[in-house]
Amino acid sequence: MKEKTQTVTEKLFYAFLAFIYLVSIVMSRINESYFALHFAEEDGFVENMTALGLLIISLLQLYRAFKSGRIKPIYWKIGVLFSAALFFFAAGEEISWGQRIFNFQSGEFFSQNNAQGETNLHNLVVDGKKVNKLIFSQLLSFCLVVYLLVIPMLYDKISWMKNLINRFAVPLPRWHHTLWFIGFSLAVLLITSNKKWEVHEMTFAMVFFLIFLRPRNIAETYQ
Repeated sequence: MKEKTQTVTEKLFYAFLAFIYLVSIVMSRINESYFALHFAEEDGFVENMTALGLLIISLLQLYRAFKSGRIKPIYWKIGVLFSAALFFFAAGEEISWGQRIFNFQSGEFFSQNNAQGETNLHNLVVDGKKVNKLIFSQLLSFCLVVYLLVIPMLYDKISWMKNLINRFAVPLPRWHHTLWFIGFSLAVLLITSNKKWEVHEMTFAMVFFLIFLRPRNIAETYQ
Protein backbone atom coordinates (compact mmCIF):
# COMPACT_ATOMS: atom_id res chain seq x y z
CA MET A 1 0.00 0.00 0.00
CA LYS A 2 1.28 3.43 -0.90
CA GLU A 3 2.36 5.50 2.08
CA LYS A 4 0.71 8.79 2.86
CA THR A 5 2.64 11.93 2.09
CA GLN A 6 4.57 13.62 4.85
CA THR A 7 2.49 15.47 7.40
CA VAL A 8 2.94 19.15 8.23
CA THR A 9 4.63 18.15 11.49
CA GLU A 10 7.12 15.94 9.68
CA LYS A 11 7.89 18.63 7.11
CA LEU A 12 8.47 21.20 9.87
CA PHE A 13 10.82 18.86 11.73
CA TYR A 14 12.82 18.10 8.59
CA ALA A 15 13.00 21.81 7.74
CA PHE A 16 14.19 22.58 11.27
CA LEU A 17 16.90 19.91 11.06
CA ALA A 18 17.98 21.15 7.62
CA PHE A 19 18.30 24.66 9.07
CA ILE A 20 20.36 23.35 12.01
CA TYR A 21 22.67 21.54 9.59
CA LEU A 22 23.08 24.62 7.42
CA VAL A 23 23.94 26.73 10.47
CA SER A 24 26.30 24.04 11.78
CA ILE A 25 28.15 23.64 8.48
CA VAL A 26 28.63 27.39 8.03
CA MET A 27 29.45 28.07 11.69
CA SER A 28 31.98 25.24 11.94
CA ARG A 29 33.85 26.66 8.95
CA ILE A 30 33.65 30.34 9.87
CA ASN A 31 33.98 30.15 13.67
CA GLU A 32 34.76 26.59 14.74
CA SER A 33 35.52 27.56 18.34
CA TYR A 34 32.10 29.18 18.82
CA PHE A 35 30.41 26.14 17.31
CA ALA A 36 32.29 23.74 19.59
CA LEU A 37 32.28 25.80 22.78
CA HIS A 38 28.78 27.26 22.62
CA PHE A 39 26.43 25.85 19.98
CA ALA A 40 27.35 22.17 20.39
CA GLU A 41 28.83 22.33 23.89
CA GLU A 42 27.87 20.15 26.85
CA ASP A 43 24.42 21.23 28.08
CA GLY A 44 24.21 23.58 25.09
CA PHE A 45 21.35 24.01 22.63
CA VAL A 46 22.08 20.91 20.55
CA GLU A 47 22.55 18.55 23.50
CA ASN A 48 19.46 19.85 25.28
CA MET A 49 17.37 19.39 22.14
CA THR A 50 18.65 15.82 21.89
CA ALA A 51 17.76 15.03 25.50
CA LEU A 52 14.36 16.69 25.12
CA GLY A 53 13.57 14.69 21.98
CA LEU A 54 14.50 11.41 23.67
CA LEU A 55 12.47 12.29 26.76
CA ILE A 56 9.41 13.17 24.68
CA ILE A 57 9.56 9.75 22.99
CA SER A 58 9.60 8.13 26.43
CA LEU A 59 6.63 10.23 27.58
CA LEU A 60 4.74 9.46 24.36
CA GLN A 61 5.12 5.73 24.98
CA LEU A 62 4.07 6.10 28.61
CA TYR A 63 0.99 8.02 27.48
CA ARG A 64 0.11 5.22 25.08
CA ALA A 65 0.65 2.62 27.81
CA PHE A 66 -1.69 4.38 30.24
CA LYS A 67 -4.25 5.19 27.55
CA SER A 68 -4.55 1.75 25.95
CA GLY A 69 -2.75 -0.58 28.34
CA ARG A 70 -5.91 -2.05 29.85
CA ILE A 71 -7.21 -3.37 26.55
CA LYS A 72 -3.89 -4.42 25.04
CA PRO A 73 -2.20 -7.84 25.41
CA ILE A 74 0.87 -8.36 27.58
CA TYR A 75 3.28 -8.41 24.62
CA TRP A 76 2.11 -4.94 23.57
CA LYS A 77 2.62 -3.63 27.10
CA ILE A 78 6.12 -5.11 27.27
CA GLY A 79 7.12 -3.51 23.98
CA VAL A 80 5.71 -0.08 24.79
CA LEU A 81 7.05 0.08 28.35
CA PHE A 82 10.45 -1.21 27.25
CA SER A 83 10.76 1.53 24.63
CA ALA A 84 9.65 4.12 27.20
CA ALA A 85 12.35 2.94 29.62
CA LEU A 86 14.97 2.74 26.85
CA PHE A 87 14.48 6.31 25.68
CA PHE A 88 14.25 7.63 29.24
CA PHE A 89 17.62 5.98 29.88
CA ALA A 90 19.01 7.54 26.69
CA ALA A 91 17.77 10.99 27.71
CA GLY A 92 19.31 10.62 31.16
CA GLU A 93 22.63 9.49 29.71
CA GLU A 94 22.65 12.44 27.30
CA ILE A 95 22.67 14.96 30.16
CA SER A 96 24.66 12.76 32.58
CA TRP A 97 21.50 12.32 34.65
CA GLY A 98 21.31 16.04 35.35
CA GLN A 99 24.74 16.19 36.95
CA ARG A 100 25.59 19.64 35.62
CA ILE A 101 22.02 20.87 35.97
CA PHE A 102 21.75 19.93 39.65
CA ASN A 103 25.48 20.41 40.28
CA PHE A 104 26.26 17.13 42.04
CA GLN A 105 29.62 15.39 42.04
CA SER A 106 30.37 12.01 40.49
CA GLY A 107 30.91 9.09 42.81
CA GLU A 108 34.30 7.43 43.18
CA PHE A 109 33.57 4.77 40.56
CA PHE A 110 32.62 7.24 37.83
CA SER A 111 35.42 9.64 38.77
CA GLN A 112 37.97 6.87 38.23
CA ASN A 113 36.43 5.00 35.31
CA ASN A 114 34.62 7.64 33.27
CA ALA A 115 36.60 9.36 30.50
CA GLN A 116 35.02 12.71 31.40
CA GLY A 117 34.53 12.08 35.10
CA GLU A 118 30.75 12.22 34.61
CA THR A 119 27.90 10.13 35.96
CA ASN A 120 26.98 8.15 32.87
CA LEU A 121 27.70 4.79 31.28
CA HIS A 122 28.50 5.77 27.70
CA ASN A 123 31.78 7.46 28.65
CA LEU A 124 33.05 4.59 30.80
CA VAL A 125 36.49 3.17 30.06
CA VAL A 126 36.92 -0.60 30.51
CA ASP A 127 40.39 -2.12 30.05
CA GLY A 128 41.49 1.02 28.27
CA LYS A 129 38.61 0.89 25.78
CA LYS A 130 35.72 3.34 25.70
CA VAL A 131 32.29 1.79 26.11
CA ASN A 132 30.97 4.61 23.92
CA LYS A 133 33.01 3.41 20.94
CA LEU A 134 32.31 -0.29 21.35
CA ILE A 135 28.62 -0.24 22.25
CA PHE A 136 27.07 3.17 21.76
CA SER A 137 28.77 3.76 18.41
CA GLN A 138 29.55 0.50 16.61
CA LEU A 139 26.64 -1.56 17.96
CA LEU A 140 24.21 1.33 17.57
CA SER A 141 25.31 1.88 13.96
CA PHE A 142 24.64 -1.77 13.17
CA CYS A 143 21.23 -1.64 14.85
CA LEU A 144 20.31 1.51 12.92
CA VAL A 145 21.11 -0.16 9.58
CA VAL A 146 18.96 -3.16 10.51
CA TYR A 147 16.12 -1.04 11.87
CA LEU A 148 16.01 1.66 9.18
CA LEU A 149 16.86 -0.42 6.11
CA VAL A 150 16.66 -4.19 6.55
CA ILE A 151 13.47 -4.54 8.60
CA PRO A 152 11.37 -2.16 6.45
CA MET A 153 12.38 -4.15 3.34
CA LEU A 154 11.46 -7.49 4.91
CA TYR A 155 8.37 -6.39 6.86
CA ASP A 156 5.82 -7.28 4.18
CA LYS A 157 7.76 -10.30 2.92
CA ILE A 158 8.25 -12.31 6.12
CA SER A 159 4.96 -12.86 7.93
CA TRP A 160 6.40 -14.04 11.24
CA MET A 161 8.62 -10.96 11.44
CA LYS A 162 5.67 -8.70 10.69
CA ASN A 163 3.56 -10.38 13.36
CA LEU A 164 6.37 -10.21 15.92
CA ILE A 165 7.00 -6.51 15.27
CA ASN A 166 3.32 -5.65 15.61
CA ARG A 167 2.81 -7.89 18.63
CA PHE A 168 5.46 -5.99 20.59
CA ALA A 169 4.34 -2.62 19.15
CA VAL A 170 7.70 -1.88 17.55
CA PRO A 171 7.28 1.31 15.46
CA LEU A 172 8.28 0.68 11.85
CA PRO A 173 9.98 3.58 10.05
CA ARG A 174 8.47 4.97 6.89
CA TRP A 175 10.81 5.31 3.94
CA HIS A 176 10.97 9.08 4.23
CA HIS A 177 12.23 8.64 7.82
CA THR A 178 15.02 6.42 6.53
CA LEU A 179 15.92 8.64 3.58
CA TRP A 180 16.04 11.84 5.61
CA PHE A 181 18.15 10.16 8.31
CA ILE A 182 20.62 8.92 5.70
CA GLY A 183 20.73 12.36 4.11
CA PHE A 184 21.47 14.06 7.41
CA SER A 185 24.05 11.38 8.25
CA LEU A 186 25.91 12.32 5.06
CA ALA A 187 25.47 16.05 5.65
CA VAL A 188 27.08 15.78 9.09
CA LEU A 189 30.37 14.98 7.34
CA LEU A 190 30.37 18.53 5.98
CA ILE A 191 30.64 19.90 9.52
CA THR A 192 34.36 20.41 10.13
CA SER A 193 34.29 20.40 13.95
CA ASN A 194 34.81 17.24 16.00
CA LYS A 195 31.61 18.21 17.82
CA LYS A 196 29.60 17.43 14.70
CA TRP A 197 28.38 14.18 16.21
CA GLU A 198 26.39 16.16 18.76
CA VAL A 199 24.31 17.42 15.82
CA HIS A 200 23.95 13.87 14.52
CA GLU A 201 22.67 12.74 17.91
CA MET A 202 20.03 15.46 17.75
CA THR A 203 19.06 14.13 14.31
CA PHE A 204 18.61 10.68 15.84
CA ALA A 205 16.31 12.05 18.55
CA MET A 206 14.22 14.14 16.16
CA VAL A 207 13.80 11.51 13.44
CA PHE A 208 13.02 8.79 15.95
CA PHE A 209 10.38 11.01 17.52
CA LEU A 210 8.74 11.24 14.10
CA ILE A 211 8.99 7.46 13.70
CA PHE A 212 7.30 6.83 17.05
CA LEU A 213 4.72 9.54 16.45
CA ARG A 214 3.51 8.13 13.11
CA PRO A 215 5.11 4.79 12.28
CA ARG A 216 4.34 2.89 9.12
CA ASN A 217 2.51 0.24 11.15
CA ILE A 218 0.55 2.69 13.30
CA ALA A 219 -2.77 1.03 12.43
CA GLU A 220 -1.48 -2.35 13.65
CA THR A 221 0.14 -1.03 16.83
CA TYR A 222 -1.23 2.21 18.26
CA GLN A 223 -4.77 2.57 16.91
